[in-house]
Amino acid sequence: MDIHSIPAPPTPWSQQLVEPTIDPSVYIHPLTNVIGDVRIGEQVHIAPGVSIRADEGMPFYIGANVNIQDGAVVHGLEQGRVTGDDGNPYSVWMSDNASITHMALIHGPAYVGKGCFIGFRSTVFNARVGDGCIVMSHALIENVEIPAGRYVASGSVIIHQQQADRLPNVQEADSTFARHVVSINQKLRQGYLCAEDQVCIATIRNEPNGHPTVQPASRNGHRPSLPLDAQAIAWIREVLSQKFYIGVEQADTRRFRANSWSDCGVIKVTQEEEAIAAVAQLLQRYPHQYVRLFSINPGTRQRGSGLVIQQPLEK
Repeated sequence: MDIHSIPAPPTPWSQQLVEPTIDPSVYIHPLTNVIGDVRIGEQVHIAPGVSIRADEGMPFYIGANVNIQDGAVVHGLEQGRVTGDDGNPYSVWMSDNASITHMALIHGPAYVGKGCFIGFRSTVFNARVGDGCIVMSHALIENVEIPAGRYVASGSVIIHQQQADRLPNVQEADSTFARHVVSINQKLRQGYLCAEDQVCIATIRNEPNGHPTVQPASRNGHRPSLPLDAQAIAWIREVLSQKFYIGVEQADTRRFRANSWSDCGVIKVTQEEEAIAAVAQLLQRYPHQYVRLFSINPGTRQRGSGLVIQQPLEK
C-alpha cells in the first residue's frame, strides 16, 4: 500500500525516530500522512488529506474500527497527556468505533471515547470526550471532560466544566446514526482494499451488477469456473492478516438445517493466493454441499468468525 508513513524527526524531546505501527487490515489513502509514534488498530479507515502527526506530542493510539475522514488533523502538544484505556499516558487516544469526520481537529492532550462521533470542523483540545458522545459540526471542546453519552449541538463552545456537566443525553436516533457512519466506513475500507487487488476487482467485474454473491451450483451439480466472490476474498484476506488458520466444514441440506457440520480440515498457509487455491479445491470436492469457512487462532485454538461460501442449488 502506498502511504506516506514516516518516523518522527529527531527533536530535543525525542531522539527515538519512532515509526507508526499499523495493523495490516487498515486502509490509509495515499494522500494521507502518518508520522511518528502512531499506533493504529484493526480495520481502521483513513480518508484522503488526513494529517496524523505525532512529532511533538506522542504517542497516539487509534483503536479498532475508527474512521478518520477527509482533511481531519490529529496533533498534540509536547507537554500534557491523557490516560488511555490501557492505563498508559498518550498525547491522543481514540477508542474503538469512533468517527472523526471531515476537517475535524483532535489536538492532544485529547481523549475520544468508544463510539464517539466528532462532527465536521469541530475541535477537541486538552479535553476528554466520554464514550458514546455525539459532537455535531463546528463545536469547540476545550479544557473540559464531557461525561459519557452526552450530546453537543452544532456551534457549541464548551470550555467550562459546568457547561459540560449540563449537556443533554444522546438520543437513540443519534447513536443509531453514529453506528451507521462506522458501518459505512467499514464498507469503504473493504472496497478500497479490494480496489487495490486485481483478483478481487476481476471477481466483481465478472458478477452481475458488480454485487458479490455466493455462486450456486448449476443444474448438473457443477459450479461455474469463477474465482471466489469478493466477500469470500475479503474474509480470507482479513483472517490471514491476523495470522489465523482457516478451518473448513461441509454439510448437506439436512445437516445444514440442523447446524451439524462435518470437518474438512484446516488450511495453514500465509499467502492469499495459496489460501484461495486451497478453498477452490475444496469447493470442487464438495459441489453439492454447503461449505463454511471459519478462523482459528493458532495460539489458543479458539474458533472465530465464520462465512458460508457455497450453497447447493435449491430444487
